[in-house]
Amino acid sequence: MSFQQFLGNSATVQRLRESVLHQRIPQAIILAGSRGAGKYTLALMYARLVNCLAPTESDGLPDYCGQCANCTRIAQAEDLEARIAESLTARDDLREVDKKETRVLIQPHPDILIIPPDPPQLLIKLGQVRRVIHNAYFRPPSEARRSFFIFTSSAFMKEAANSILKVLEEPPPRCTFILLTENPGDLLPTIRSRAMLHRLGAVPVETLEDLLIARRPELKGARRTLAARLAEGAVGRALAFDVETYLNSRQDALLVLRSALHEPDFSALFKATESYRGGADGAEKTINLLRTLGSLIEDLLLQLAGAPQLLRNVDIAHDLAKMSDGLTVDWLENAARAVGQVEKGMRRNLLRSVSLDAMAFSLDRI
Repeated sequence: MSFQQFLGNSATVQRLRESVLHQRIPQAIILAGSRGAGKYTLALMYARLVNCLAPTESDGLPDYCGQCANCTRIAQAEDLEARIAESLTARDDLREVDKKETRVLIQPHPDILIIPPDPPQLLIKLGQVRRVIHNAYFRPPSEARRSFFIFTSSAFMKEAANSILKVLEEPPPRCTFILLTENPGDLLPTIRSRAMLHRLGAVPVETLEDLLIARRPELKGARRTLAARLAEGAVGRALAFDVETYLNSRQDALLVLRSALHEPDFSALFKATESYRGGADGAEKTINLLRTLGSLIEDLLLQLAGAPQLLRNVDIAHDLAKMSDGLTVDWLENAARAVGQVEKGMRRNLLRSVSLDAMAFSLDRI
């Protein structure tokens, strides 16, 4: 894979490649964009470009070869989830006393360190940042031109954020820090002021559909369109979108909305929400349901605003039109707030099935 295969955000990609062309490589970069927008992919591509041993050229700008030792070793971290799983397995095999001090870090190359949120809290922790600081100051790049430290999330603990700020204020030579975030506002203002910000915008739906035709030929017609629209312009989300899981969640989400609107059937509602009661599977299922409810509420708002061409759930546009009859913006705003309350309740370990039932009853009384 080269920069020619990176879909969308050509201006951002061009600026990064030009920084290498003119040897003006930033010491700190923030890549901002929605989940699945390609932030992590672009960060690895940039690390390969800077450290490629046999760089090539495409579109008049530098590109990486993808074949040299540095390129192939960095590419081993492309499947981030698999690398994290391997790291967690290795940590689980340690003695109990050592587990507490061991943090999840991915190092596909001696001079490339990837820092994901550390489970189970899913935060960037102080121990991870200390390792970054040690490597940055005391381990200069040995096999690469430049060391890269890629933080895959902006979910820093307060102490960790303050520590990374110190190294950004006085960065060592031949080091680049890349911070990936969905919302730059999650980072400290002092961190943002010391890094170059690049935003990854949404890829057009038509482009995503063409990509799905090529990469996921099993998706046909309405299902392909659904995946492209619900990806919200994010390439990674479109490629990984589980249509079957979404459709199952949508069936229950429509039941919740209908129970609150035109077709109350609380016996069917109780039967459906009972399956969300417990366990990790129930938690994941509940999250999927809440996200699906959010997408339906947004579509109802678009329908109410007279913009049906922007609907994501286009395959049920007729049902949404009927459901929106008589609705108000205030009702939809309160419905979205009710969904948010259930999400907060999940973090407090409230009984999920009861929370969903209570939400449906509260919608009925808005």
